[in-house]
Amino acid sequence: MISYLTVTFSSEGGRPSEVANLLHDIGFRATKGNYDFVYEWDKNARVEDALWLADKVQTALRGTSILFKIETH
Repeated sequence: MISYLTVTFSSEGGRPSEVANLLHDIGFRATKGNYDFVYEWDKNARVEDALWLADKVQTALRGTSILFKIETH
């Protein structure tokens, strides 16, 4: 399973390099293409796992004025 993350920056928010570091700290890696970051699960993720990860992203990005979209396949 893989979770894909797209982020939207604000000129009034956190710097892209800072955001990348925050996301890297919780297991995401930057990627090219339609998504900005990916999280590769070591197991088949359940809905509860995807919600847990989304909660982690929200907590990590709190105060940065970053909007995000997460998809898990």
